Amino acid sequence: MLTVGIVLLVVIVLLLFVALRSLHSIGPSEIGLVNKRLARRSLAEGNPVALHGEAGFQARLLMPGLRFKLWPVYGVTKHPWVQVPAGEIGVVIAQVGAPLPIGAKSAVYHEEFGNFSSLEAFLANGGQKGVQRPVLPPGTLVPIHPAAFLVITPHRVYGMPVSAELKALSGGRGGLSPAAFGLAPEQLEVTVIAPRGTTDMVGIVTTLEGEPLPSGDIASRLGGFDDVAAMQGEVVSDAEIIDTLLGSKNTLHNNYQDFQAFVAHGGRIGLQHD
Repeated sequence: MLTVGIVLLVVIVLLLFVALRSLHSIGPSEIGLVNKRLARRSLAEGNPVALHGEAGFQARLLMPGLRFKLWPVYGVTKHPWVQVPAGEIGVVIAQVGAPLPIGAKSAVYHEEFGNFSSLEAFLANGGQKGVQRPVLPPGTLVPIHPAAFLVITPHRVYGMPVSAELKALSGGRGGLSPAAFGLAPEQLEVTVIAPRGTTDMVGIVTTLEGEPLPSGDIASRLGGFDDVAAMQGEVVSDAEIIDTLLGSKNTLHNNYQDFQAFVAHGGRIGLQHD
């Protein structure tokens, strides 16, 4: 009887130990990244996130609250929500998805991606690896998968690097900075065009991605000059032609804040007309 009692006590202690190790308290501004340690299938090479129950980081995150994941099958690490302070932006880099087309510097954006908080939506709608065209605006507070995405703000890089190069730069402790991506902190601040004293200021825009300019052009105008050429064959005044030529098309891309719309409307690389 004594032996049975000892065995029963050991079993109870072990069960209690496993239960405690399996419970995870996720704070109100935290997410839990689940790492599956035991599985029949392993991740495909180059894919840092498991989508079908393979061993490795799981696609589904644990949201705030008391959560259960059976130890030792699963391990859980806590990560902060991505927060972009006022006056700053967040550049998003995807570590999952299809490769970028040859020559592309940034990934095509689809509305289904939203603010990149849904990894499933990103992958299901053709998300691509690399720099994403939208930036996270000031005031953003969102749970983003730390193994699938990196988010760069002036003073912090959110997420876990998966490439060997970025791991080396972080020193294995997640200590990345904007400089690791060729960015300076001031490049991640909101651009403000305001008068300097009594002098009004303007912003001259040069884009770094897009189709090349037509031969002979020194600046890109959305849609080219076909509308101006068509007006010359109509009965319109010179003043109307000048108004059309000098008119702004910035509403089509929200003053260059929507780079995907800029490209979709025929935006080209280089100096911009507006």
